[in-house]
Parts: sequence; structure tokens; C-alpha cells
Amino acid sequence: MRRFKGTRGTIVLLVLIMMLMGYYFYLSNRIGGTKEDTTVEATKVQSVLLNDFNRNYPPTPKEVVKSYSEITEVLYNEQYSDEEFKKLADHIMELYDAELAAHQNMQDYYTNLRNEIGSYKEDGVVISSYKTSNSMDVQYFKKDGYECASLYCRYTLRRETQLQATEEIFILRKDEKGHWKIFGWDITS
Repeated sequence: MRRFKGTRGTIVLLVLIMMLMGYYFYLSNRIGGTKEDTTVEATKVQSVLLNDFNRNYPPTPKEVVKSYSEITEVLYNEQYSDEEFKKLADHIMELYDAELAAHQNMQDYYTNLRNEIGSYKEDGVVISSYKTSNSMDVQYFKKDGYECASLYCRYTLRRETQLQATEEIFILRKDEKGHWKIFGWDITS
């Protein structure tokens, strides 16, 4: 093998090294650019709507109330389209017991929910946080042949710098598929 000697050999070697470095930077930028272009973060609204209750229904009363509260927090705090509003409202309806859902006229339900959310937003009130009862604090009982459960959820509402807490008691009933559904709720005193 013949060795390169002098300036001519050094120049050829430098050109080869620069070509290899250029090719390396070309490949790394091309691959890196593709990854950045395809990365998209979901909004809170989209994130909640991605929960498919038909495939992955919350397994416990606590998880049902947690899902309900998460959707409620998004409805009261986030911006969304009319189509997303209806999907979120329908998503809550999937957590309701069949008897509770049967009492709802869907058009009235949408209107009343939109008005309530609107009045909260006008007053500058947002749901700052929520906390459900510990799993150990869920009360299980039987009523009219149904398995039922009751638990509390504490909501912290914020208006500017003022915080106000409200606590609600939820009653859930197990349906024929074994899913815990919200049968009703009330504000505790």
C-alpha cells in the first residue's frame, strides 16, 4: 500500500474527513428533525377524551368519582369547541347510572351544564383541585338488591386568590356489567 506524502496526501485526507463529517451531520439533522416534527402534545381536553370507558372503565367507586372530577375540572377550567363540549358532557353521562341518565333530557342537560359553567367562568371561579376519599373510607352497602357505595370528594374552588372548599357525597351503584355508576350526589353540610 502506497502512503500519501506531503501536502497532497494531507489535503486528500482532510477532504475525506470533511465529507464523512458532513454526511454524519446531514443524517443526524434529518433524523432529529423528523422526530421533532411528529411530536405533538395532547391538550387536557383531548387527553380526557382519549379515555375510552367502553374498553377501560374505572374499576372502583373511587376511580369513577376521580374520572368524573377530572372531566368536570376540564369542563370548568379549559377552553374547548362546541363539539368537544358535547363529547365531554357525553363522557360524564357514561359514568351515570342508567336510572339517573334516563331522567336527563339531553338538550336540557347540555343547556343547563353550559349555563352553569358559563356563570362560573363569568365569576372567575375555577376548580383548583379535587381529592376523593381514601379507598379505605368508601362505604359499601346493599339497597333494593343492588350493591352500592358512598364516598366523598372535596373540591377546592379558586376565585383570583381566594380559595373555597366544598365537599360532595357520591352514591354509586353497580350495574349488570359490574361497573360502578354514579347514582347521585349531594353537597354535604
